Amino acid sequence: MKHILVCLLVCVSLSLSGQSKDSDEEQFKINSEEYLEMRGANVMLAHDFYPESHQGGVGIIQNGIRVATNGDLRLEPTPGQWQPVPKVGKRIVDLDNQVISVKMQYPDTAKKTGFNPIVYPDLDFTYTLKVVPFGKSFKIIVDLDKPLPEAWVGKVGMNIELFPGDLFGKSYYMDDSFGIFNRQANGPGYYDAEEQYQIKPMATGNELVIVPENKHQTLRIKNLKSNNLELLDGRAKHNNGWFVVRSLVPEGATKNAIEWLITPSVVEDFTYQPVVQVSQVGYHAIQEKIAVIETDKNDLDLDDIKLYKINNTGGLTEILSATPEHWGTFLRYNYYHFDFTEITDPGMYQIKYKNFTSNPFQINNAIFKRDVWQPTLEYFLPVQMCHMRINDRYKVWHGLCHMDDALLAPINTNHFDGYLQGPSTLTKYKSGEHVPGINIGGWHDAGDYDLRVESQATTIQGLSHIYELFDVNYDNTSIDQDSRVVEIHKPDGKPDILQQIEHGALSIVGGYKSMNRFYRGIIVPTKRQYVLLGDPVNHSDNRILSKNTTDLSYLSTSTAADSIANGLLGAPDDRWVFTENNPRRAMNTAAALAASARALKTYNSMLSQECLSIAEQVWETSQNIEDALKINLAIELLQTTKTEKYKTFLITQTNVIVSQINNYGWKIGPVFPLIKNDSFVAKIRAAVKTYLVEIEKLEKETPYGVPYKPNIWGAGWGIQNFGVQQYFLHTSYPDIFPNTYMLNAMNFILGVHPGVNTSSFASGVGSRSLTQAYGVTRGENSFVPGGIGSGTALIRPDFPELLEWPYLWQQTEYVLGGGTTDYMFLVIASDHILNK
Repeated sequence: MKHILVCLLVCVSLSLSGQSKDSDEEQFKINSEEYLEMRGANVMLAHDFYPESHQGGVGIIQNGIRVATNGDLRLEPTPGQWQPVPKVGKRIVDLDNQVISVKMQYPDTAKKTGFNPIVYPDLDFTYTLKVVPFGKSFKIIVDLDKPLPEAWVGKVGMNIELFPGDLFGKSYYMDDSFGIFNRQANGPGYYDAEEQYQIKPMATGNELVIVPENKHQTLRIKNLKSNNLELLDGRAKHNNGWFVVRSLVPEGATKNAIEWLITPSVVEDFTYQPVVQVSQVGYHAIQEKIAVIETDKNDLDLDDIKLYKINNTGGLTEILSATPEHWGTFLRYNYYHFDFTEITDPGMYQIKYKNFTSNPFQINNAIFKRDVWQPTLEYFLPVQMCHMRINDRYKVWHGLCHMDDALLAPINTNHFDGYLQGPSTLTKYKSGEHVPGINIGGWHDAGDYDLRVESQATTIQGLSHIYELFDVNYDNTSIDQDSRVVEIHKPDGKPDILQQIEHGALSIVGGYKSMNRFYRGIIVPTKRQYVLLGDPVNHSDNRILSKNTTDLSYLSTSTAADSIANGLLGAPDDRWVFTENNPRRAMNTAAALAASARALKTYNSMLSQECLSIAEQVWETSQNIEDALKINLAIELLQTTKTEKYKTFLITQTNVIVSQINNYGWKIGPVFPLIKNDSFVAKIRAAVKTYLVEIEKLEKETPYGVPYKPNIWGAGWGIQNFGVQQYFLHTSYPDIFPNTYMLNAMNFILGVHPGVNTSSFASGVGSRSLTQAYGVTRGENSFVPGGIGSGTALIRPDFPELLEWPYLWQQTEYVLGGGTTDYMFLVIASDHILNK
């Protein structure tokens, strides 16, 4: 009887404490990376710093998928991109008591100014956010330093966001009520005391159970305090919102003001299933071919991996079987390599390892001749063209837009998307005055529809280098600058690359001729316009007003009429053009014009001469600018003009080039034949040899042979640019640099990258690619062929992620500039190198 009583007491004690006799790996513990870990689940706190894009606060990874994020106190039920977030303090890890905590504070004064400023209300309070392991569950606890001010009671709440893409059509229970997660946000809504639209909760109660029908996704959130949980649809206010679970901070509460118990269901002995990462396009026959196998750290059962050829009569034939070679650990996974370089027979192939089968891919000498870089030139660049109507057979991608560009931005303006206009317009135009000559050319950047000068410049420079080096005369698009109409899939007998270079140059040259300087950018003035999902023709009325305009009836505000009456040309819906004093950007833009002058010389000689004239004018007025900033311009002008002064200048910069060989070594190599200075070349070559040692070290840091170090965005654009640099290093110093790194970079973009999603970052390219991306079609959960996303992001500290979701700009955003042309260059250059 005594033994029975002791057993009962132990059992009761374990039950009350929430603990069990499970092994350590079956309960949450703090690991060496400072997050809670249990086999099949992880809980991070303040590892990430980007809550504006669903990456911060408390985050949950369940059975290998990130399911929740942004667990923190927020001032709105369903916050958007520009709404207040707290200042995040230092993460404190208490191993003895198994508590991770962070001191948080409103406001974050650093976010009130600078890039993308946030307006904070008059509220100053601090609190501590904690996560505490509790057996197979964990607690989120919030302690306030002092009670909320009375005016903020009922407004501040604990939020956590649930990723929508994996929830649509699945069920939830809130106590005894229930429902499904709908694909679209539904009402009813209401206006709160501040006349702000809010959505009524989907459900209210004490305990929320998410996806009870599937143990891989079941997640329980129980409120241990008296205030209710609410389940809200954040997409009702913001198209890019997530589902939100929220409970308000009670009046007068301080310690344990919020206390939630969260239980993620985990698969018993969860093991991340192996993923084989291959190029979704495939490989040239003579190319090194290495598949990367990504496995769970608990997966010690190594099998043979098999390569199959897909038969033209149906079925598969095993070609190669081998034991994968262990590479090592990276991030949270174990990695292996499967080298099948020896296979050169043309055809379609698949790789199988355990339960994973890759998508079909090619081995083919002509693999990059079609369907790889071409979609970027024949779809993406045309779709992004501003000041044009874009037709595509039965479809109109967008109408003739922004013909009323643009009004000079107001002085002392800090625009919400990072544009700054100082105390002067820096031109002859006044704030609010129409600037002529810039309603032509250019490409919309990403999904924002703005024209950043660096995006325009790097696009024309990259396209010019492609045309110059590889003589690409591909023509599948009609571009008519007179009618301002583009017809996709309708050749017009002119090289598309030259027409695109012309389009970008017209924008930059037009702005310079009007203002005697480069514009910084052209962008809509209001957030309502900025977040437009749809045709950019709806940004404005497309009308340029004259000073003699008398019929102002179509204008909707008295301010607009007053502007016209005061002699200003334009209306409040017109975009703003910003100017700046930025020597680095001016030098680089001039360098792009110098390169474009070469490409356009026989295609549009007048525009070519204007490009060169402006580039030379910028050089001549650069006496007071730091010499290092002029190196890029000198390199391009030397190639365009062959003038001695640029050669002389570059020789004087030998020490700068050597000290920054990672920046200049790949750029200076192509002009060695024009410089013809043995001492100069010898010093550069010696520095390049030293730089190779650094690259070799970087190669060994990841199983992909390229540096993968994402910041906010995925690292894809940077890796593309790394690949372009490697082409020039290889071709300028072939006895020093191999072509390996260039090809590794291309493979990374096309599918050989970390994480379960092995998509090509180039939409519509390869057997699997990004088909939901942050571009102009994100509102339709769709993509633009040939757009290149930023790619796999890092959920800190160690989780690679590429979600099938169109609103995560840090993973799937398209951009102009190097993000576009570096991809084209990399693929075309690889084809050139491999088919010599």
